[in-house]
Amino acid sequence: MNDDDDRPKRKITHDIGQDLYLLSINELEERIALLNDEIARLKAAIASKQSTRGAADSFFKK
Repeated sequence: MNDDDDRPKRKITHDIGQDLYLLSINELEERIALLNDEIARLKAAIASKQSTRGAADSFFKK
């Protein structure tokens, strides 16, 4: 039985500009995935806001 499975997983975080020297390749890849997910979330928020704004603009132009 592996005791590592019982421990809570450490939450991956990344601070922009932090020192990367001590991070492993795996940790760097995890952070890239985290940041790619955040970029996708931000792009979705922009698209949603643009859609809402477009609808409001077309409503008030009438």
